[in-house]
Amino acid sequence: MPLEQRIDLYRQNAKRSNDPKVQLDFAKYLIEIIPQVLERYPEPKAAQRAKDGLFAEALKWIKRLSSQGMGLGRSAYPEAQFFLANCYGNGSLGLSIDAEKAFGLYVQASKQNHAAATYRTAVCYELGAGTKRDPGRSVQFFRKAAALGEKAAMYKLGVIQLNGTLNQQRNPREAITWLKRAAAVADEENPHALHELGLCYEKSTIPAIIPDESYSRELFTKAAQLGYAPSQFKLGCCYEYGTLTCPVDPRRSIAWYTRAAEQGDSEAELALSGWYLTGSDNVLKQSDTEAYLWARKAADKGLAKAEYAVGYYSEVGIGVKQDLEEARRWYLRAAAQGNKRAMQRLTELKKLGAGGMHRRPGGPTKPTRGQGGPKDDNCSIM
Repeated sequence: MPLEQRIDLYRQNAKRSNDPKVQLDFAKYLIEIIPQVLERYPEPKAAQRAKDGLFAEALKWIKRLSSQGMGLGRSAYPEAQFFLANCYGNGSLGLSIDAEKAFGLYVQASKQNHAAATYRTAVCYELGAGTKRDPGRSVQFFRKAAALGEKAAMYKLGVIQLNGTLNQQRNPREAITWLKRAAAVADEENPHALHELGLCYEKSTIPAIIPDESYSRELFTKAAQLGYAPSQFKLGCCYEYGTLTCPVDPRRSIAWYTRAAEQGDSEAELALSGWYLTGSDNVLKQSDTEAYLWARKAADKGLAKAEYAVGYYSEVGIGVKQDLEEARRWYLRAAAQGNKRAMQRLTELKKLGAGGMHRRPGGPTKPTRGQGGPKDDNCSIM
């Protein structure tokens, strides 16, 4: 069936329907098919007119559902209000970004117990987006959203109670309760509570729980399997150093670091740099070039330890041409963030002058990794 005919059939069905979901789905469909429609208009002006027409029709449906629902005496459709609020928030559908309109729509949808809109209302009050900052009201809406089953709100409320933020007194017992509720329904979009609970059980000083390293590892593993990079990095450390009841296992360590690094986690990128610097028998071939490149990725993200490592590599000539001035630049960047080893090395270079280029910073050239025991910054450039 030709695309235009499919659109018209869907349109007629939406007009006949008394279901607001069907009408909102049609509006979303108009937005989704824009790329297909544009392929039929090689001339730019004609393509733009077609795009604007689809946006306009979609917006008409969405605004109608957001304001008057299905007609007189019918409530506005909260899902449409939430969708339109997001459009005002990110400037999509050709709309100008308008935080106040977005906030107003979130509040309206929240009045009909729309969980996600209630959570966004709380965030608006927390950040002062489209309204004045109001920590008290923010917490109220986080509580309401959590009670409505919003996973992100459960996690957020747990963190608020755990740390005493948003003018709240610390309440560890309630915090753990909310974090456990969030962890029980964790998914790929909401794995955070698993990681937070893992940290709590790792070596807890919280009266509400007893430290349990095995359970902590289980929580980190669940979050890591859901794709949460901080948990993947954490497991990389555990298998590298044999912590949290994990055996020392270079293969698993490198695998978890790699998964986190693929998501751009700077700590994991630096950890991979260390593994490439040393290599691992029958697991990973040693490569100075890879060591430098992974450290550089992390350093470009502003990780101070990585900036120091790149300075080290540049000074010594590991994976990159030896260059004292380049090393100094990286040491300065790390020192500006308070990295003590970079500060120390800058002081040493200043005393040594140009001759410092031929002396290595403290620590072995190829630090030993994956030997078990606690991580010791004195035996690694990391």
